Amino acid sequence: MTLYLDLSVLQSVPAANLNRDDLGSPKQVRYGSTPRIRVSSQSWKRAIRHGVEEDLGEKAARSRLVPAQVSKALAGDAHNWPAELAEFAGLQVAASAGKKGISTEKEGHTSVLLFVPEAAITELAAVCAEHREALEQNLGKKNPGKALPPERIEEILKRRTASISLLGRMLAELPGANVDGAAQVAHAFTTHAAEPQRDYFTAVDDWLGQADTGSAHLDTAEFSAGVFYRYATVNVADLVNNLDGDTSAARTVLASFAEHFLYSLPQAKRTSSAPHTLPDLAYLAVRERRPISLAAAFETPVTARNGGYSRPSRTALAQYADNINRLTGNQGRRFHGHTVIDPDEQLAGLGDSHTSYDTLVKGAVNAALPTPSGETA
Repeated sequence: MTLYLDLSVLQSVPAANLNRDDLGSPKQVRYGSTPRIRVSSQSWKRAIRHGVEEDLGEKAARSRLVPAQVSKALAGDAHNWPAELAEFAGLQVAASAGKKGISTEKEGHTSVLLFVPEAAITELAAVCAEHREALEQNLGKKNPGKALPPERIEEILKRRTASISLLGRMLAELPGANVDGAAQVAHAFTTHAAEPQRDYFTAVDDWLGQADTGSAHLDTAEFSAGVFYRYATVNVADLVNNLDGDTSAARTVLASFAEHFLYSLPQAKRTSSAPHTLPDLAYLAVRERRPISLAAAFETPVTARNGGYSRPSRTALAQYADNINRLTGNQGRRFHGHTVIDPDEQLAGLGDSHTSYDTLVKGAVNAALPTPSGETA
């Protein structure tokens, strides 16, 4: 039986620009024929990934600079190779992978983003060191071919970390490297109508004389504010499978993902806005058969009550969830619960009330992946 962990939160974010478009404006979407502020899933997913990797102590890197990083490692103190040979070796790492190799552009950049464990650079440099003679023999040739063993290179590039198993990887150039991510993250959007606002600002030159007036720099920027609905879901069976059946590891990864989904925040423009809020409502559910997003609760935009959108957004989410529960007859739902900023607030459609994020996450993870008898959670 496939289980899904659904995570829904409501989070009020003050003046900020968490995720910009090509013109520097906050991203937008029209929903329910109303303009909303949007934060892309990629933006929030990156913040979550870094938190999970920090928890687990195994970092991965999404980059086009793998050949350049290998060259840097070989030219460094650990190997002390000549620069020309080190650069050639880095390019050979890409050329030796897959049937046709991974194409490279100037300065040792691959034409596609690779998603590999950070430890892969050290391992790839070690393979190059083992085959230094072959690299030296092919250096300078017009068509050097593959001077490194493809199976060794591919094995390293295909290796997975927990974050790769969780979020997935796409690499068409290397058969067998693709990983279907267990987690899906939706674009966040405001529960109410919202549009970007303009900010005219100036900067003062501290060393101007007292008689000098005016500003050294002036410009305009855009920001937004609002209450965001955020949603993600994790296919628990896919996560266990991607972790080679290790249920204990899957529990750790699932709990870390849930925690960082609640605590993370995209880092754009943070020094000029410091929008470090937390969700005032978190709702987690463990379901069979299929996940359920509650985004449609806000297809009709929330209107402010007593000057704010947070409480009416929480009410709208709970009422919609209650109706979804009625439609589905609560079938296939093994767990659901919530935690909210006001412990006296009644949100009957969102299951049992928990006092903290921590107890809520533990309850959901235990329902999704029960510990074997004799073990403690």
